[in-house]
This record gives sequence, C-alpha cells and structure tokens, in this order.
Amino acid sequence: MRVVLQRVKEASVAIDTEIAGSINQGLLIYLGIETDDEHEDIDWLVKKVTQLRIFSDENGKMNLNCKEVGGEFLVVSQFTLYASTKKGNRPSFTAAAKPDLANELYEAFIKRLESVMNTTLQSGRFGADMQVSSINDGPLTFILDSKQKS
Repeated sequence: MRVVLQRVKEASVAIDTEIAGSINQGLLIYLGIETDDEHEDIDWLVKKVTQLRIFSDENGKMNLNCKEVGGEFLVVSQFTLYASTKKGNRPSFTAAAKPDLANELYEAFIKRLESVMNTTLQSGRFGADMQVSSINDGPLTFILDSKQKS
C-alpha cells in the first residue's frame, strides 16, 4: 500500500462538478493499493500517517502531527501510484490491485483512519473520475509505502 501525503492549507475533490469532500488545514492522502496488500498494511500506514510530525510548532519546527493542530484528512484513491513506466510510453498498471480488492481495502483504510482519529474524514469515491484541488502547504509532500517499513 502506498500513499502520497501532502500537507495542505485546503483541498477538495469534485465528482461531476459536485464537491464530494473538502478540508481546510490538514492532509491530502492519495492512496494506492497493490495486488498483495492486506489489512496489516492499513494498520501500519494509518499509524504512520496519524503520528507523522510534519506540522510546525510555536517555534516553526515540524514537531506536531495532524491531530495536534486540529487538521483534517481527505483520502483519494489513486491506482496510478502503482504505474510502471519502464517499458514503452504507455504506463502499465498490473501491480495495482483489482477493483474489488482495492475498493475493500480503500474503504477499510478510511474506516480505520476515522476510528483512530475519532472523527469523520472526507474522501473521494473509489473508481470515479475525480478532480482534486489543493493548496500544498510548504510545499510538503511525502511518499509512504507499507512494503518499505525499514
């Protein structure tokens, strides 16, 4: 399981010109799911995402996590995080999980994150054509991969 995590001042996701989710300060999470991902990957990523200290404290140092600053979460499914561009000019997506498994794990990730944060979070809709808007704060962007824990 892989995420691209962006610290944002605001972000939103639209589907057919209607806003499906929007946040102010917080984390925009693009979530990609691989063919061999399991619920253990969710647990590791949720722990990492919620504890990552990438928000500034009163001294301007990145010492605070999203919860400590009252930040919000917006999760968007992103199968292209598993694109392979090694051969030719057309990306291959064979490493990305099939839709049934990917949707199940996407929904489980959202539920687990909501449970840990004790709040409802915002999200896109799995498999939809979405338009994402964001104002990246920093800019700060991180890539986390549950297969690269050490």
